[in-house]
Amino acid sequence: MKTGAIITLSALALASGLSACTPAESQRAFAPVYEGIETSLLDGDLVQFDVEMRGARDAADVEDYAECAAAQYALIRGYGFARHLRTNVYEEGGLWRGDAVYTISAALPRGLKTIDAEVVALACAENGIPMV
Repeated sequence: MKTGAIITLSALALASGLSACTPAESQRAFAPVYEGIETSLLDGDLVQFDVEMRGARDAADVEDYAECAAAQYALIRGYGFARHLRTNVYEEGGLWRGDAVYTISAALPRGLKTIDAEVVALACAENGIPMV
Protein backbone atom coordinates (compact mmCIF):
# COMPACT_ATOMS: atom_id res chain seq x y z
CA MET A 1 0.00 0.00 0.00
CA LYS A 2 2.87 2.36 0.60
CA THR A 3 3.87 2.04 -3.05
CA GLY A 4 0.41 3.20 -4.14
CA ALA A 5 0.59 6.16 -1.79
CA ILE A 6 4.00 7.16 -3.15
CA ILE A 7 2.75 7.01 -6.72
CA THR A 8 -0.32 9.07 -5.82
CA LEU A 9 1.79 11.70 -4.05
CA SER A 10 4.19 11.83 -6.99
CA ALA A 11 1.29 12.27 -9.40
CA LEU A 12 -0.16 15.07 -7.26
CA ALA A 13 3.21 16.80 -7.06
CA LEU A 14 3.61 16.61 -10.85
CA ALA A 15 0.07 17.88 -11.45
CA SER A 16 0.50 20.80 -9.08
CA GLY A 17 3.78 21.72 -10.78
CA LEU A 18 2.11 21.77 -14.19
CA SER A 19 -0.84 23.79 -12.99
CA ALA A 20 1.52 26.54 -11.84
CA CYS A 21 1.99 27.60 -15.46
CA THR A 22 -0.37 30.32 -16.60
CA PRO A 23 -1.96 30.14 -20.04
CA ALA A 24 0.18 33.10 -21.13
CA GLU A 25 3.35 31.26 -20.17
CA SER A 26 2.41 27.98 -21.81
CA GLN A 27 1.02 29.41 -25.04
CA ARG A 28 1.45 32.83 -26.59
CA ALA A 29 -1.57 34.61 -28.00
CA PHE A 30 -2.26 33.92 -31.65
CA ALA A 31 -2.57 37.24 -33.47
CA PRO A 32 -1.63 36.60 -37.11
CA VAL A 33 -1.09 39.37 -39.63
CA TYR A 34 -1.62 38.09 -43.16
CA GLU A 35 0.74 39.98 -45.46
CA GLY A 36 -0.45 38.72 -48.83
CA ILE A 37 -0.78 36.01 -51.43
CA GLU A 38 0.79 35.79 -54.87
CA THR A 39 -0.59 33.24 -57.30
CA SER A 40 1.25 31.88 -60.33
CA LEU A 41 -0.22 29.49 -62.87
CA LEU A 42 2.67 27.15 -63.64
CA ASP A 43 1.11 24.84 -66.22
CA GLY A 44 -2.54 24.04 -66.94
CA ASP A 45 -3.89 22.94 -63.57
CA LEU A 46 -0.64 23.41 -61.61
CA VAL A 47 -0.66 26.52 -59.41
CA GLN A 48 1.90 28.01 -57.03
CA PHE A 49 0.90 30.12 -54.02
CA ASP A 50 3.41 32.36 -52.27
CA VAL A 51 2.10 33.57 -48.92
CA GLU A 52 3.55 35.81 -46.23
CA MET A 53 2.42 36.34 -42.67
CA ARG A 54 3.58 37.53 -39.27
CA GLY A 55 2.59 36.11 -35.92
CA ALA A 56 2.48 32.48 -37.02
CA ARG A 57 2.84 29.94 -34.22
CA ASP A 58 4.61 27.51 -36.50
CA ALA A 59 4.77 26.26 -40.09
CA ALA A 60 1.25 24.80 -39.88
CA ASP A 61 -0.26 28.30 -39.74
CA VAL A 62 1.54 29.23 -42.96
CA GLU A 63 0.45 25.97 -44.59
CA ASP A 64 -3.17 26.71 -43.61
CA TYR A 65 -2.92 30.16 -45.20
CA ALA A 66 -1.65 28.64 -48.46
CA GLU A 67 -4.39 25.99 -48.39
CA CYS A 68 -7.02 28.71 -48.03
CA ALA A 69 -5.55 30.49 -51.04
CA ALA A 70 -5.64 27.26 -53.05
CA ALA A 71 -9.25 26.54 -52.11
CA GLN A 72 -10.49 29.98 -53.13
CA TYR A 73 -8.44 29.94 -56.32
CA ALA A 74 -9.97 26.61 -57.33
CA LEU A 75 -13.46 27.98 -56.74
CA ILE A 76 -12.74 31.18 -58.70
CA ARG A 77 -11.58 29.06 -61.65
CA GLY A 78 -14.73 26.94 -61.50
CA TYR A 79 -13.11 23.88 -59.96
CA GLY A 80 -14.19 22.06 -56.83
CA PHE A 81 -11.02 20.35 -55.70
CA ALA A 82 -7.31 20.76 -55.21
CA ARG A 83 -4.48 18.39 -54.43
CA HIS A 84 -1.52 19.49 -52.34
CA LEU A 85 1.84 18.69 -53.91
CA ARG A 86 4.30 20.49 -51.63
CA THR A 87 4.79 23.43 -49.29
CA ASN A 88 8.09 24.98 -48.25
CA VAL A 89 7.93 27.21 -45.19
CA TYR A 90 10.63 29.40 -43.74
CA GLU A 91 10.83 32.25 -41.24
CA GLU A 92 13.21 35.18 -41.12
CA GLY A 93 12.98 38.09 -38.72
CA GLY A 94 9.41 37.30 -37.75
CA LEU A 95 8.18 37.13 -41.36
CA TRP A 96 6.93 33.67 -42.30
CA ARG A 97 6.86 32.72 -45.98
CA GLY A 98 5.27 29.77 -47.65
CA ASP A 99 5.66 28.47 -51.18
CA ALA A 100 2.96 25.92 -51.94
CA VAL A 101 2.05 24.07 -55.12
CA TYR A 102 -1.37 22.55 -55.78
CA THR A 103 -3.18 21.04 -58.73
CA ILE A 104 -6.78 22.11 -59.20
CA SER A 105 -9.48 19.96 -60.76
CA ALA A 106 -13.20 19.62 -61.30
CA ALA A 107 -13.31 16.04 -59.98
CA LEU A 108 -11.80 14.65 -56.80
CA PRO A 109 -8.17 13.95 -57.72
CA ARG A 110 -6.23 10.87 -56.71
CA GLY A 111 -3.96 11.17 -53.73
CA LEU A 112 -4.01 11.53 -49.99
CA LYS A 113 -3.70 15.30 -49.71
CA THR A 114 -6.83 16.38 -51.53
CA ILE A 115 -9.14 19.18 -50.46
CA ASP A 116 -12.75 19.96 -51.18
CA ALA A 117 -12.39 23.62 -52.10
CA GLU A 118 -15.85 24.65 -50.93
CA VAL A 119 -15.48 23.03 -47.50
CA VAL A 120 -11.99 24.44 -46.97
CA ALA A 121 -13.01 27.94 -48.11
CA LEU A 122 -15.87 27.94 -45.60
CA ALA A 123 -13.54 26.87 -42.79
CA CYS A 124 -11.06 29.59 -43.77
CA ALA A 125 -13.78 32.24 -43.68
CA GLU A 126 -14.95 31.01 -40.27
CA ASN A 127 -11.36 31.14 -38.96
CA GLY A 128 -10.64 34.59 -40.40
CA ILE A 129 -7.96 33.40 -42.80
CA PRO A 130 -7.91 35.54 -45.96
CA MET A 131 -8.11 33.99 -49.38
CA VAL A 132 -7.21 35.02 -52.96
